[in-house]
Amino acid sequence: MRGKAALVVGLVAGYVLGARAGRDRYEQIKVQAEKVWDQPVVQGQVEKVKALGVSALKSVPGVVWKGAKSVTGAASQSGTVSERAERAGRAAKASAHEVADAVEDSVDDAKAAEKAATSRAQANKSSSTSSES
Repeated sequence: MRGKAALVVGLVAGYVLGARAGRDRYEQIKVQAEKVWDQPVVQGQVEKVKALGVSALKSVPGVVWKGAKSVTGAASQSGTVSERAERAGRAAKASAHEVADAVEDSVDDAKAAEKAATSRAQANKSSSTSSES
């Protein structure tokens, strides 16, 4: 889906930038693009993307950093090489589980945000449809 949207945006931008029809045609395209942009369905998708960007993976970097510190700390403690490697391995495994949990939580948050954005978009669409009647 993202690939198709990027392709359409690229084609439109290429046409607008490369059009030789002059300023009038550019203005026509600009007006049409603004009409499309202002449609409730498009704005609903924009809200979904915003919500995803806000919620997705915001806690993951901190968990990864904490895990890296834990593994480093376990590996740098005193003991034989095999003991340090064993401690580091256990710490890495625990850290990997924490990162997986954080990613899962972020995905759940993103899905909830998408659901809320979809509901808002549908509400906006139904209110704009009823106001047109």
